[in-house]
Amino acid sequence: MVQTTNINIDDAVLVEKCQQGDQDAMETLIIRYQNRIYNVILKICANTDDAAELTQETFVKALENINKFKGKSSFYTWTFRIAVNTTINYCKKNVKLGIHSLDAEIESKDGQAKAMLKQILIDDNCPDPADIAQSKELTGLIIKAMTRLDDNHRTIIVLRDIEDMNYDNIAEVLNIELGTVKSRLSRARSNLREIMEGFIK
Repeated sequence: MVQTTNINIDDAVLVEKCQQGDQDAMETLIIRYQNRIYNVILKICANTDDAAELTQETFVKALENINKFKGKSSFYTWTFRIAVNTTINYCKKNVKLGIHSLDAEIESKDGQAKAMLKQILIDDNCPDPADIAQSKELTGLIIKAMTRLDDNHRTIIVLRDIEDMNYDNIAEVLNIELGTVKSRLSRARSNLREIMEGFIK
């Protein structure tokens, strides 16, 4: 059972307690971030069962390596990096994307969504493709398009356009140069737009 006194404690203090073997502190951190980590993983692997297992695996790895955490980044960023790397490695080994599990509820509105998408894409001034997912009717099409991206492009779209992570943090999470982040994101957005345009032809 998590001690209520841990709930409002700063992450750094909780991490220090974890490193001293305090299980309640680790449980508090897991509860604090498990939903955010799960949602990120789900957007990358697109399968609810896999996302649940990968979330658990992420926190197991975090617990096993907690003594290696030096505080150079936030605990969340550190755990986020573990989650992304674990998920990408899993996706490379297991190519099964649960598209229907995520968008089945809007399948009946597919025609309406495609019409909306067409109107957006013909506007040269429209925002980046990921930004148009504001509409529930478009969510399923966005998900379908993203599952057709390769792992690296899908991941960087999730980190930047959905999680709103800044370039420096993305570079840290993915362990790539800042320039690579920008060029990869540009290619990913371009590919995503091309895929979505294919839906309306």
